[in-house]
Amino acid sequence: MDQLTQLLRQAADRLVPGRYIAASAVALGFDMGSFLVLLAVGMHAASASALSYSLGIVVHWFISSRAVFVAGVAERGPARTRQKALFVASALIGLALTAGIVGLGSAIGVDPRLAKLAAVGVSFVATWLLRARIVFAV
Repeated sequence: MDQLTQLLRQAADRLVPGRYIAASAVALGFDMGSFLVLLAVGMHAASASALSYSLGIVVHWFISSRAVFVAGVAERGPARTRQKALFVASALIGLALTAGIVGLGSAIGVDPRLAKLAAVGVSFVATWLLRARIVFAV
């Protein structure tokens, strides 16, 4: 039975990157959708990027903790609170990267939507590494 459990855990671990990509795509949908709405109502590009990214953070936590890093989710209590704090810290790093890239892009005349796309790639890699190696490390 221990071998079967180990095999199932290894199989689930191999699916984590794919599930993370899917979770990121859903969160990105919320992020980009709200970003475009905020731009349309006249919000400054960097502020719109930060606010929409924050919505994506909330969506990503729910998906990541329930469908992506299931084996690494801490039990309720101090360990879970610490994990949530680390998740938020990783998200804030992603947020800083996103807002900085969009703000810089806008300042030098790059279309904010293109700057946001570049920021998505940089932020994705940074947060994946932080979450897989620190936040949900088993």
